[in-house]
Amino acid sequence: MKKTRQLLFTLATTSALTACSDNEVGDVSLGMFTMKDIKLNTLVDPTVTGVTCHVASVEANLSLADPSDSSISCRQTGEITPQMIAAIDTSKSGEVVFKKSKSIFFKSMKVRRIFDADNQTLMYLSYSTKETSGSFKHSLSTVPLWGTKAYKPKAALPSTDT
Repeated sequence: MKKTRQLLFTLATTSALTACSDNEVGDVSLGMFTMKDIKLNTLVDPTVTGVTCHVASVEANLSLADPSDSSISCRQTGEITPQMIAAIDTSKSGEVVFKKSKSIFFKSMKVRRIFDADNQTLMYLSYSTKETSGSFKHSLSTVPLWGTKAYKPKAALPSTDT
């Protein structure tokens, strides 16, 4: 019984600390009889600082695991320069720009930035790292470079023809 109380106290403390995230901009309750909320977080891309993403995900207080569902929306909120684009990982898998634990069982929610050079677009993929209900949950948002200093017309791009 004492171990159960200690576990509940630890979970409550961890949940309270997680809820105090400095990037949380919204919190919507899913009802009085549920311990789940939709948390809205803001994320400024650490390299392409002219992009801000908002991520919505369900979090369950006093639960061992949060649901995997999430949604993402990213927009240009400042200047995007050629130097910023030159500093990012341009491989097909891109790079993780945000990570949040969703469970004590190694599940996490990640946001990965991938650059689509042909279409001059930054793609932000939000996804869960643990399979849920037969499929991995994910959401995608894009930020075109059109109208920014970083935009390169197709004629200026290297040819991919072989």
